[in-house]
Amino acid sequence: MKFNTDDMECPTFLDEYEKLVFRMTIPRVMIDNASCSNATLVKIDSARKHGILLEAVQVLTDLNLSIKKAYVSCDGRWFMDVFHVTDLDGNKLTDKRFISHIEQSLGTIHYASSKSYNGLTSLELTGTDRIGLLSEVFAVLSDLHCNVVEAKMWTHNGRIASLIHIKESQSGYPIEDSQKIDRIEARLKSVLKGDNDVWSAKTSVSLAVTHTERRLHQMMFADRDYERKPMIRTSHDTPIVSVLNCLEKGYSVVNIQCKDRTKLLFDVVCTLTDMQYVVFHATINSAGDRAYLSPGILH
Repeated sequence: MKFNTDDMECPTFLDEYEKLVFRMTIPRVMIDNASCSNATLVKIDSARKHGILLEAVQVLTDLNLSIKKAYVSCDGRWFMDVFHVTDLDGNKLTDKRFISHIEQSLGTIHYASSKSYNGLTSLELTGTDRIGLLSEVFAVLSDLHCNVVEAKMWTHNGRIASLIHIKESQSGYPIEDSQKIDRIEARLKSVLKGDNDVWSAKTSVSLAVTHTERRLHQMMFADRDYERKPMIRTSHDTPIVSVLNCLEKGYSVVNIQCKDRTKLLFDVVCTLTDMQYVVFHATINSAGDRAYLSPGILH
């Protein structure tokens, strides 16, 4: 018996198959306030894809939630996480509307878009940090009639990475004039170079939508800020990092002990993702002002 590939039922079959795949890949989210006395449990089951853990942590971080503990497990093609979260004051989550918003946000992480900067032009800057740099950057933008809507700058080991979202100060539209964009890039690069950063200062202009802190991680990593001389820390603040190769399990375990802070897990997962590592298993715990993370990774 031959099957006719032109049969009208074929598209219907494919539509049903796509719907089944869609239903299977939509993350299942459950919020549990009963199992733990001092935190709300956020449980996520999802089909595994590269970057799925980062997307989940990114959503929780963007909602200003503090992750006290976490358990990450990946079994074949399936991904299972449990996060113990509180608000920034250390309280469990009780607002039903906010809980519903968490469920909806995590339920779309396979297809989530970042914060919208439609209608804005994004500037990406990297260079050597120095006193007065930010003031000089804003003076140039003001002189070129650019209105700064939002800006973030990170500094580490004497380097800076900055994302600045701007628009035309008079019209309120994104900047699309190629000649003006060239002037903005040239003048900002001159400011970033200063007297001693001729080769490493970089500027770029983009109309693309991006998650600001995710992009800052990528910019810092590309700038290789971690290879430069570190700032002096006290012994208490110096992170302790070790890597153990578990040959019998087929992956490596990174043990991290450091001072706990907001967005720590997001920063760790971003760094591992930028280095092309996948987290298959992990335990995360915090006690007092200390954090203990043990992700199992594969390249």
